[in-house]
Amino acid sequence: MLADREQEEAFQRFLRRVDDIAELVQGLNSTDPGVKEKATAEAEKRLHDQENSKEEESKTVVDRTVINTQASDVANAEAVNADGFLAILEKDAKERAKRRKRNEHLANALKEKGNDAFRKGDYVIAIQRYTEGLEILKDKQELYTNRAQAYLKMQEYEKAINDCEWALKCNEKCIKAYFLMGKAHLALKHFSESRQCYEKISQIDPQKESLFKDCMNEVNLEEKRMKDEERAMKEVESGKLAALSIKELLQKLDRPDQNILYYTGGIRLLTGAIKDCTEQTLFRTNNGFSILKDNEVVRRGFCAERKNAAEVDLSVSLLFLWQAVCTGNEENQRLLLTYPDVNAQLPKLLSSGVLEIQKQTLALISLYSENENGRRLLVRHQDLTKWLQILMMLVNSTDARASSAMNILSNLTEEERFKTQCRLMLSTSVLPLFTQLLRAIGVLSRILPASLSAVEEAVKGGVVKKMIKFLKAGGQIASNYGIKTLSICTRSNRQAQEDLVKSDKKFSVLMKLLESENEIIVGNAAFCLGQCLVVPGAATSLLNSNVVMILLKHAGGDATRTSVQENAAIALGKLCVAEPRHIVQLRKLNGLAILNSSMKYVHST
Repeated sequence: MLADREQEEAFQRFLRRVDDIAELVQGLNSTDPGVKEKATAEAEKRLHDQENSKEEESKTVVDRTVINTQASDVANAEAVNADGFLAILEKDAKERAKRRKRNEHLANALKEKGNDAFRKGDYVIAIQRYTEGLEILKDKQELYTNRAQAYLKMQEYEKAINDCEWALKCNEKCIKAYFLMGKAHLALKHFSESRQCYEKISQIDPQKESLFKDCMNEVNLEEKRMKDEERAMKEVESGKLAALSIKELLQKLDRPDQNILYYTGGIRLLTGAIKDCTEQTLFRTNNGFSILKDNEVVRRGFCAERKNAAEVDLSVSLLFLWQAVCTGNEENQRLLLTYPDVNAQLPKLLSSGVLEIQKQTLALISLYSENENGRRLLVRHQDLTKWLQILMMLVNSTDARASSAMNILSNLTEEERFKTQCRLMLSTSVLPLFTQLLRAIGVLSRILPASLSAVEEAVKGGVVKKMIKFLKAGGQIASNYGIKTLSICTRSNRQAQEDLVKSDKKFSVLMKLLESENEIIVGNAAFCLGQCLVVPGAATSLLNSNVVMILLKHAGGDATRTSVQENAAIALGKLCVAEPRHIVQLRKLNGLAILNSSMKYVHST
């Protein structure tokens, strides 16, 4: 009985081994990349452990005297079968490696053909080539993501998502797959799923923060746009008068071949009807932005190089309208700049000889510059070099255009791409323009801190002298930017310190700024003064002035900003060190205690 039982157990082991081998072979032939990869790893492990396997098989503890010939035959058959299979596997592994290499070459060739078709905009052919590549090599991640990208272009979003899922089976950390899947879900209005895809990108590579932020912002804007449009449609359906008037006015403006005055009047009425987000949304959903594309009279008048009086009125009316529909509405801002005529005409309108056109163009651009998405749109859609030159010409004007242009430039410098371009231009042809235009300081104050070479170039160009002249003209915004520019230059450049002492005799400009009600201006003025007191004779020129009293007041704690107190204390200390006669005035004002308590600031400089 014992022999029969052991014979049966040996036979069952043999059958299980056969089942394992059959399952392994099936895995090697699977179309699922994950299953195939797992089976391949298992086969290679068996090859590696062949000798160990033999040893383990020989360790079965039995009484050989009771195993009959049939049991021995079963064991021998099992061993022969295992050895033969492993030998086949070894041979097959080499053949598969050769076949894999050949297939890789063919799949890459098809991928390149697909990429070429994609670049040409032939997405159908691109998809065909990627598919052919996948028929040869089913686990090539790039073919899945490339085909998903083509499906996105064809607006076949579900297919794109499916390909991205296959790509992730090949490589679970494929950022491109998550990115494209997020785009596809967004197109299908699956906002939650889209955000999850983008969050995966951030988890896989935290350095992709900028990409993650842009993607999440796109989802938020699209979700807001959809909600706005749903709310607007409800108001139309409910018969709200304001909502209906937008639609009716746009229908009237759609009438062809009317007099230009007819369209100008209609545009002004439409502008007056837009009160909130609902009207802005209805303007967009009723093709309000297409007025330039679809109406030849309006388009011709707006794009005319030399405008007559009627065309000027039309253009100004359009600019007012776009301000009304774009204020606080980022989707409308985006859509407006996608129209080629608007994109091409903005720089021309900005440099127009007609004052009112310039003013309203500046007002429109200001809307964009005041928020991050708007700034990115401007930077993306406009020629930075051209804009920089035009706006800098405007900041040299003598009316409200100067302040608007300077604020736009200052806001645009929040964008890294714009700052990079500005830095490059500072040391080339635009630098003279920067240093000659007195009201360009708003931009200089943002650009200079990031580049010591830019400071050096600006100082060589005479920026200190020009800033002093500019500060003498006064003005809150001008003073703020001007003194900031000087503080940046004098902080690291001895030539700037000497230029300031020569240009501002007895520090009359800085003394005036020290009495400003704006603490930022005061703090920067005190900082500049402190930096310039190292120049021989500078401190002496301030004898018989009230500089000690002013600095003591700020250092003593009148200012709410700690930095103002520190800068004033440092300047006061440097003043007394450079010219001891100022200590007499300090004693009269009982200010020695304040100076002593502030010496820690002096020693730290």
